[in-house]
Order: sequence, then C-alpha cells, then structure tokens
Amino acid sequence: MHAGNILCAMIAYLSVKSKGGKFIIRIEDVDASRCPKSAAKDIIETLAALGMKSDEPIIYQSERTDAYAAAEQILKSRAHVYPCFCSRAALHADDIARLPDGGILYAGTCKTLSSEQAAKKAVNSPPSYRIEVDDEPIEFTDGVFGKQRQNLKEDCGDFIIRRRDGVYAYQLAVVTDDGYSGITEVVRGADLLYDTPRQIYLQRLLGLHTPEYYHIPLVLGHDGRKLSKSAGDSAARLLKTKSKDEIIGALAFAANIIGENRPIALRELIPLYSEKKLPRTDIILPDNLY
Repeated sequence: MHAGNILCAMIAYLSVKSKGGKFIIRIEDVDASRCPKSAAKDIIETLAALGMKSDEPIIYQSERTDAYAAAEQILKSRAHVYPCFCSRAALHADDIARLPDGGILYAGTCKTLSSEQAAKKAVNSPPSYRIEVDDEPIEFTDGVFGKQRQNLKEDCGDFIIRRRDGVYAYQLAVVTDDGYSGITEVVRGADLLYDTPRQIYLQRLLGLHTPEYYHIPLVLGHDGRKLSKSAGDSAARLLKTKSKDEIIGALAFAANIIGENRPIALRELIPLYSEKKLPRTDIILPDNLY
C-alpha cells in the first residue's frame, strides 16, 4: 500500500463520515493466488494506524465465491452469458481497438458458437465467460469528474464475468459486494472511472441499487512519477519517518482539502471536507513527504 491508496482511503473515510455514514473496508482478494493474507493484514494495520477502521466486519472477496456464483446464475437467466475461448495473447495480437483501461474492444468472436462447438473446444481449453451488452448508452454523474456517458457495445464490448481459471472477474465481484453491503458511495481511483458503466449494467441486471461514484485523480510523486513499492513509496516507510498527523496533513494538502501542508488529525478534517475541493487533474504529493 502506498500514498495513493492511503489518500483514496482517506477521502472515502472523510466522504462518508462528513455525511454521517459508515466506513467499510473490503479486501479485494478475489484472486487469492495474487493476494496473500499477509498483504491484507498490512493494509488493515496501516489504515488503523492512520485512524481508519472499518465500521462493520471486513469483507474478504476470497470468502465470497458462492455469492458470485449465485449472481452469475441470475445473469444467465436475464442476459446472454456465453463461453469464450479467445486467449488474452491472441486478442492483444490482433488488430483490435484498444480501450482507455488497457483492454480490447471484444469483437464477439465466440458469441455465435453452438453448444456443441463450445463443448468440443472445452475439452482442450477451459473457457472464460462473457456477458453480452446492450447497444445503448449508460450515463451517470461522477462526484468529481461530472457527467459520463458510454455505449458498452461501441466502447467496451461483451466483457468477462468469470475468467478461464474459474476466478470471478472484478466487475461482478465488486457489484455483488456493493449490493451485499448496501454501499451508497464508492470512492476510488480515476483509473476505474472507465469501468463504472459495466458495473451499472450489471447492477441493473441483478436488480441492485446504483451507488454514487467519486473517482479520485491519480496520485503521483512530487516529481510527477507513478508511485510504486519497488521505488520505496510504501506506507510502511512513511510511518517510520512521519507521524500519522503529518502524513494525513500532507495528503490533505495535496488533495486541496486544506490550504497548507501541516499536521492535522483525521477527525479535524471531517468538517473541512468537500468533493468540490478535490482537483480534477493528477494529485502531486509534497516533496517532503518521502
């Protein structure tokens, strides 16, 4: 966990607390092979050290596979969900339109496979499962970036809800969990803004409420570089050299919540917080933070 993740969590905390809501921590470890329990423990302890504790029991996606399987069955009853045998390598090798999130605009290659054809292919290679999207725009208003509009068929294509290794995709997992927890506000990084229409599409099919969305600009180092643990931009390092109020104050200043870089307690920021203060461009950390 680095300063960018901490800032997102802090803004999420301030957003819900300023409205009298609950702050809920969810560990998105749906792919348990890539997300060891030790990493989750570090995240939870770091947030707690900075004063951010979950108001409800922490949710671990790795423990909710049955819920995602149930949601998949509902989708199959209400939309066209089909097996896809296209490998990631093959898709990226083709001359296919690239999406802003780094994905590809799926051409629907496997959509017309008969059940017999699919069964024959499945003998040699397990499929992923995609959901067919409608040819109509999905619109929403982001609390930071304003009105958004996306036609899934033109701008995304049929997308994966379960990977070929059996792991449920991020889109389905977060939508299911948001519904389970009764989430009313989602605060996260702007790199996920492009994903939101897909999640709204799934919410509608599953009969779930659509929360308000607030996407926070990406956080960069004082020199404009992308933050990474490999470069030493870890929260653990921060906590060894700065007090929690110094860290919170520096992040609040970078996010334009306060006007000067000074130590401040998390509780003192609650009445000062407003989404209107947040920048619409990349957030640059103060040069004295690391």
